[in-house]
Amino acid sequence: MYRAKLAVLRFRTASAWSASEPTVENEPSPAYFEISFAPNVELVSSVRRFVAAFYNRLAEGGEAADMVALATHELLENAVRYAKDDLTHLRIEIERKADHGEVTIVTKNRARPEDIDAIREVVEQMAAHDPFRFYQQRLRVAAKRRDGSGLGLARVRAEAEMDVSCAIDGDSVVISGRAQFPLVQRS
Repeated sequence: MYRAKLAVLRFRTASAWSASEPTVENEPSPAYFEISFAPNVELVSSVRRFVAAFYNRLAEGGEAADMVALATHELLENAVRYAKDDLTHLRIEIERKADHGEVTIVTKNRARPEDIDAIREVVEQMAAHDPFRFYQQRLRVAAKRRDGSGLGLARVRAEAEMDVSCAIDGDSVVISGRAQFPLVQRS
């Protein structure tokens, strides 16, 4: 049985992109949702399935929805596994630009100092290397590890083709993944 505290904070669907709904600068509002819950690794797959379904209609052929689902799974799993308290936050936003969409996935949690150091190191190393080569290197290292694979962030960067960044303030860790994708052309 899963024991989780689940609270949906904010939610806006893609229908808000309708031209008939005015916005502040006559630009469409992003489709997004935010969720906060007590860390529970078993719920990560459920969130992934929801994300894939929620964003599927926004992406050309569903490929971008698959990318968002994969990245959400990896980022959220890391946030949940390494949270030092009872709260993990997730926000996913897709914004329509003139000729493409832009997705941003953000996780936030509190972490232990040793986990924060490891996150810093991985993000710095990723920034200095080719995404695919770095992922291949992490695969070789993971084969020798006993605890965790150490692949999550590298997988988001290589397979989901997202830029990954982190911001750390004390024990608060914010990991962001961002990418562009083609928009569905609707008639």
